[in-house]
Amino acid sequence: MEFFSRLEIVPIRSVPERLEMSIPGSKSLTNRALILAAHARGKVTLRGALWSQDTRVMVEALQALGYKVDVQRDADEVCNRVIIIDGLGGKVPPGGSPESPKEIFVANAGTAARFLVAMLCLGQGCYRISGVPRMHQRPQKALFESLRQLGYRIDSANDFLPAVVHGGGPRAGSVGVSVAESSQFASALLLSAAVGQWEVEITDGHPENLPYVNMTREMAAGFPMDGGDYFIEPDSSSASYFWAAAWMLGTGLRIRNWPSSDWQIDTRFPSFLPLPRTISRETDLGDSILTAIALAPFAGQETTFTDLGRLRVQECERVHAMREELGRLGIRVIEKGDTLTVFPAPESVHGAEIETYDDHRIAMSMALTGLKVPGVIIRDPGCIRKTFPNFFARWAAPPPDGLGGKLKDVETGLVIAPEELIVH
Repeated sequence: MEFFSRLEIVPIRSVPERLEMSIPGSKSLTNRALILAAHARGKVTLRGALWSQDTRVMVEALQALGYKVDVQRDADEVCNRVIIIDGLGGKVPPGGSPESPKEIFVANAGTAARFLVAMLCLGQGCYRISGVPRMHQRPQKALFESLRQLGYRIDSANDFLPAVVHGGGPRAGSVGVSVAESSQFASALLLSAAVGQWEVEITDGHPENLPYVNMTREMAAGFPMDGGDYFIEPDSSSASYFWAAAWMLGTGLRIRNWPSSDWQIDTRFPSFLPLPRTISRETDLGDSILTAIALAPFAGQETTFTDLGRLRVQECERVHAMREELGRLGIRVIEKGDTLTVFPAPESVHGAEIETYDDHRIAMSMALTGLKVPGVIIRDPGCIRKTFPNFFARWAAPPPDGLGGKLKDVETGLVIAPEELIVH
């Protein structure tokens, strides 16, 4: 069944007294854990693992390679799974021939694409990695160059996907990797470094300012490589939408099992409420900076967002997207270099149809504007399947488990029940 093509957000007039909800597991942690579990020397059980488009892509890729991966329901969260992986002790199942490489499809999952490229270098034979057209536009060159420095062959017409990886097995060596365009390049190498016998040096960035790289190092150091259980924290980027909504509504929020570690940079998001006048993508927030940009018109002050360059090469050109979509509502936004300045919403702010660019975070961030502005319509809301398939279901669920908001199917004008709002 196709998901609704357009959803209208109805502003919430009756504010919940309190909110207490669960959030699905972290995509970043889940996809890192899947690679580490595949390298493990025994059976690893991932608990609280996210089950969304990006993590399904990774699981299906591992299964296509020949790993045994068992996926079971999670009793506590509808969009989580218990995932059991039989690790092969660092061995990677063989690929195909140069004439007929083994095909691996990664859709638009950046983590799957980058992590698998490094991992497949440790196999034998040829593997062809491809994705959707947007994935073929996203940067790969720095990762490819680092792996080539280690002696691996990666064929690509333009240093983007699709690419053919020629497995060469472990090859001890030292290599530098640039994180100027994405920290995932470093994480890809670090996840397979122990098996590959690689020493990885990060360039074009300061490790203390690269929280996703630090997350990878911490996970690799503490992962049960001899088998065992591993718990995945809730996704703090996904939680940011509900922290923002609670602030906008003037009510309290508790997220069950809120992360106690500092591995996810967006765990900081609640400390940025109310918004300060300046927020940096480089040092302050990760993906949740889009949440903050959408919240800024209602912050009562001019807010400037800096160091946004990496947002331009993600699921869509996010700097352009946020400027355009806030502008549709009549909100003034100035783009200068890699900086956006958002001004308070004027009295003339109005509803509009919001283009989502097949980007889950644009859809979820811009939905927040509908809490205050009547007539906000989200096009292609099903793109949330990438990381948060029950986002709109959680939005519409009665308090305290949800916001208790109303969402209308634009085609019929009918209010949609929460159980119908999970994207499958």
